Amino acid sequence: MVDEQLIRSAQNGDRDSLVRLLEEIEHSVYRTAFYIVGNEQDAMDASQEALIRIYTKIDTYQEKAKFSTWVQRIVTNVCIDKFRKKKETISIDQHELMLYDKQNVEQEVERAGMAVEVREAIKRLPDHQRTVVTLRYMQDLSYGEIAEVMNMPLNTVKSYLYRARQQLQELLHEYQKGGV
Repeated sequence: MVDEQLIRSAQNGDRDSLVRLLEEIEHSVYRTAFYIVGNEQDAMDASQEALIRIYTKIDTYQEKAKFSTWVQRIVTNVCIDKFRKKKETISIDQHELMLYDKQNVEQEVERAGMAVEVREAIKRLPDHQRTVVTLRYMQDLSYGEIAEVMNMPLNTVKSYLYRARQQLQELLHEYQKGGV
């Protein structure tokens, strides 16, 4: 959570506050970009472009929305605009899906395999579903925040997530049967 005073100071032209603010959100920006575009190099490019947009447009931020929602909207739009033509896909770092309990190696191997299956299944989702899945489950945004970030009605977000979960379930079932 970014400090409100830091945001105001940055908006008022305090360069040190703006740099500190960008440093605080840098990881979250990169993480969102990575999950949407699916590879490190494109995520670095997109996150840098998003940070530049945030830097140049900080004075346009209004407290109507949460700052994190405003930032996620910028990142998402950069990714969609910049990488739509490439049709790159989302990737989930398998380490994030694995629990850190190293007591049972067999369970860890199973989790790693499942992480790969989940990553592959998410790659096969349509772009809009992949984006809402990323914002909901990787960035932990609420449905309302996702609607704001993606500039779409709340019911559309719910519909995309519902369809994405159904499709993921079907794809994961196929993986378990060995069909994919």
